[in-house]
Amino acid sequence: MKHRHHMPFGAELLDAGGVRFRLWAPAASMLVLEHRPRDARTWRADAMQAVGGGWHEARVADAAAGDDYRYRLADGLAVPDPASRGNPQDVHGPSRVVDPQAYDWLDHHWRGRPWHEAVIYELHVGAFTAEGTFLAAQARLPELAALGITAIELMPLADFPGTRNWGYDGTLQFAPDASYGTPDALKRLVDTAHGLGLMVLVDVVYNHFGPDGNYLHTYCPQFFNPARQTPWGAAINFDGADSRPVRDFFIHNALYWIEEFRFDGLRMDAVHAIRDDASPDIVQEICSALQAGPGRERQVHVVLENDRNEARRLARDGQARPLAASAQWNDDLHHAAHVLLTGETDGYFLDFAQAPLAYFALALARGFVYVGQPSAFRDGQARGEACDGLPLDAFVSYLQTHDQVGNRALGERIDALADPPLVQAARACVLLSPHVPMLFMGEEFAAASPFLYFCDFGDGTELAASVAAGRRAEFSRFTAFGDTGAKGAKRAMPDPNAPQSFMASKLHWAEREQGRHAQVLRQTRVLLDARRQHIAPRLAQGSTAATHGCEDSVLRVSWCLGRTAMLHLVANFAATARSIPRPPGLAFYTRLAGLDDPHAPQLQLERGGVHASLQEEVRDAG
Repeated sequence: MKHRHHMPFGAELLDAGGVRFRLWAPAASMLVLEHRPRDARTWRADAMQAVGGGWHEARVADAAAGDDYRYRLADGLAVPDPASRGNPQDVHGPSRVVDPQAYDWLDHHWRGRPWHEAVIYELHVGAFTAEGTFLAAQARLPELAALGITAIELMPLADFPGTRNWGYDGTLQFAPDASYGTPDALKRLVDTAHGLGLMVLVDVVYNHFGPDGNYLHTYCPQFFNPARQTPWGAAINFDGADSRPVRDFFIHNALYWIEEFRFDGLRMDAVHAIRDDASPDIVQEICSALQAGPGRERQVHVVLENDRNEARRLARDGQARPLAASAQWNDDLHHAAHVLLTGETDGYFLDFAQAPLAYFALALARGFVYVGQPSAFRDGQARGEACDGLPLDAFVSYLQTHDQVGNRALGERIDALADPPLVQAARACVLLSPHVPMLFMGEEFAAASPFLYFCDFGDGTELAASVAAGRRAEFSRFTAFGDTGAKGAKRAMPDPNAPQSFMASKLHWAEREQGRHAQVLRQTRVLLDARRQHIAPRLAQGSTAATHGCEDSVLRVSWCLGRTAMLHLVANFAATARSIPRPPGLAFYTRLAGLDDPHAPQLQLERGGVHASLQEEVRDAG
């Protein structure tokens, strides 16, 4: 089976043979297409024709897949195609014509999975394995499927400068980075995942371009709006003059990943940083395009990162189908859990400092903690919208992500920062909740490797020095990294541009068979098996909060699962054992219970203990 997304720009193979090259360059007085056939050493030049609206086009009858090409501007600058499907010589090199139908798909019967079945595993292709390739990641998928993972989420793949990067510095949005492998290798990864019953999501960045390799300013400055600034420079022009081609560029990018690579959904990075006052805005327009296109034939999901907690973006219709996004990353739950486990209250953790256990219980019960109340971290600014009417699978919840680990100075994981029994208790709360749970790669076995911030902007370059200096300045207020530091010595900050920072961030898979790592892996497997057997089958009819609270450092949450069951969860975060009233229903998971009579009204729960039970009942439809 073949799959292809037809694009109105870029290099498109023609049915009759040859290639049509098309570029939006409204500020270019002239453009020359330079084309080099496969295995040839010399470039051929063809003048491109202006075809109206700032578009330039050339058709080359003898061009074919595997040929290289680039665009030459009037001042002599050669630039890659911003819609390149492949750029094997990195972001400054020529683009390559790719045949999207060269790969034969095997997933003929794949129609995706319903969202309530999602258990997500976020991974960085380069750091996930020693090889750091699509092929090596593909080989690890059976193990994840056997563990109980049902979806993998790949950090951004768009071509970035150098050979190592988190992915948020991408500049060629349609070209999978060549350091990971070819486009067909990525398709094989997705195809293999589908054969194992795994959904595959990809992280996309539609709020900015990276600082190195973005040539759009030179020939289409209309792509940006200098009147609106973001942390990364001028905002992308989604709602000003000449914004239609810009919007179409990103809508086609979303459709491209879903249709041509058969991804099951997108994670949209930092939509709160997208500046767009149009109606519908670009986020809604992308969601609508996916629903009206590939979403008619299979399950397609959109997950948002949105600091504003805009519940309206997660609304459902009368049949409980998303009107826009399927879910949002739930940083509120993470922050509450992090403060509870570590006691850290710097930065945005300040908003959760007063009562972290109560906030953790609230987040588990309803999703967002901040639903319109003032944020101390934001100088009293109101944050969030009421989320009471949303199903709990509208929230992707976690104890760690690439952001929350990698944006620490030393990239420490939660298992290295907090008391193991309490970390395990918090992890059990997340994995046994009706939320969509997410693990960050290696979390399933408490990986010891950090996940540092890393990039590859070239040794000795001004950009590399600037990034490293910015990183040092960001953490200079911390005692350990200031001028004196521990014992009067300044602690060295890892250099993001150093290859060692990337290599240190790679997982060591042998750990999962050793000591405490093996113990955590076994516990993760037990939790996911309990979720698969007892919780997931009951989520199809929806889930809502029932009651929640905490007393004497014991968390209690109950949820309604459809109209037939109540899920009860208690967890002991106290320093010592606690005797608590036994939750109703049939227990299906208990960890660290003391001497316990299953018929006694009191439950003895050791420190870090967790108890979950299901109470079957039929409630009134009203």
